[in-house]
Amino acid sequence: MGPETALAVRALGGEPIEVPLGRTSLNPIEAFETVRRLRQTFSDIRPDLVIAYTIKPVLLAARALGPRGGPRFIPMITGLGYALIGGGPLKRRLVRRLAMSMYRRALRRADLVIFQNPDDRRDFERWRLIRRETPTGLVNGSGVDTQHFAEAPVPEGPSFLMISRFLRDKGIREYGHAARRLKAEHPQLSLKLAGWLDTSPDAIRPDELALIEAGGVENLGMLTDVREAITDCSVYVLPSYREGTPRSVLEAMAMGRAIVTTDAPGCRETVQEGVNGYLVPPGDAEALYRAMKRFVAEPHLSQKMGAASRRLAERRFDVRAVNSGLLELLGLTRLGAT
Repeated sequence: MGPETALAVRALGGEPIEVPLGRTSLNPIEAFETVRRLRQTFSDIRPDLVIAYTIKPVLLAARALGPRGGPRFIPMITGLGYALIGGGPLKRRLVRRLAMSMYRRALRRADLVIFQNPDDRRDFERWRLIRRETPTGLVNGSGVDTQHFAEAPVPEGPSFLMISRFLRDKGIREYGHAARRLKAEHPQLSLKLAGWLDTSPDAIRPDELALIEAGGVENLGMLTDVREAITDCSVYVLPSYREGTPRSVLEAMAMGRAIVTTDAPGCRETVQEGVNGYLVPPGDAEALYRAMKRFVAEPHLSQKMGAASRRLAERRFDVRAVNSGLLELLGLTRLGAT
């Protein structure tokens, strides 16, 4: 936890407690230490409710809590992630099988499971990762602060931006392919990428990133504030294979940007086809190229669709409405009203 995050938590009236958690490590010794620290923390503060989100905190918090009878445990599933997106090499299939087994065990402890899109809920039910008697809830992602991410004027000419970790499952290869073709056809076109090379096994290689940059994509690196980058683009692109609900897309929508993303779980919830953007099949670089090219051929679409994105962000994804729905699911509406 960085000092800025700790200050923000304290400003909200909370007290941050650091617990070691290797985000991508599968080291059992590290996992054991995290569980030990969590157990000690739970013993010290005696919480009434434990909320965990993303796979490792869910699995390890459930282990630390132990059998039912203690605090209510409510995990939030914010997407399937690398471990549960199927296919690929034998190692990945084994990781998927292990993750499903661990999820199934952890979610036995859940009093309620919250999902960010209906596809994830259906898949968890289909895979029998949650018991039939366990209640579930659905929220519109993590929401977006439509005041902080205020609507910004759309630039005159077409320009594109993608923000993500540099992972294969985020569709960075497809973006690089489409961008390279568009840049060859329109040398003055602005195509940008922001993010970083991840330690995940799904990360692209440095030479792949170099090839994308050589194709004419400007790499902005990791950004602490993405608003300036979004302001400078007319179309936001995220060709991800699957998400909970992509935060970067919601931020671009709130700032009034047209969206090109995939017809995949989590992503498809952010686009009304032909209204605020276009959906393309996951992994289809050719379809992505064609969708992006439409904005080059018809630049007026960016203004029209960007305005529609802003309206959709305000109506469906505003963080205040999302938080209100979340508090209601948690049974904390009286607390939220104070």
